[in-house]
Amino acid sequence: MEIRTGASRAAEAGPEAYFTGRVTVEPLFSAEAPARVAGANVTFAPGARTAWHTHPLGQTLIVTAGLGWAQREGGPVEVIRPGDVVWFAPGEKHWHGATPTEGMTHIAIQEKLDGRSADWLEPVADAQYRR
Repeated sequence: MEIRTGASRAAEAGPEAYFTGRVTVEPLFSAEAPARVAGANVTFAPGARTAWHTHPLGQTLIVTAGLGWAQREGGPVEVIRPGDVVWFAPGEKHWHGATPTEGMTHIAIQEKLDGRSADWLEPVADAQYRR
């Protein structure tokens, strides 16, 4: 058994290459091989969002606070709220983040395949970021 206290985890700013706006990423866990699951608590300021991306083994989001948007390629921008659980299938191109007026926090859970958990693509253009 291993217990990692909240004080032992350091939050970091989300990299500009992967996010638009102010985003804070707090790693929660990263399993050691042969397990491959990892999770983070991600907080988006109003207007902040991820770039388009995919996950080789999919991703689960658990919204814990605020109001957010999520979109898969070709689909509508959808509202996500606290208590919502969002699943993106392996390889599904998508983005997620806060609404323009309210921040949003979610726990992101994904698995690594060959050492990677995400493939980052182009930023979400302001014209795409609307509902």
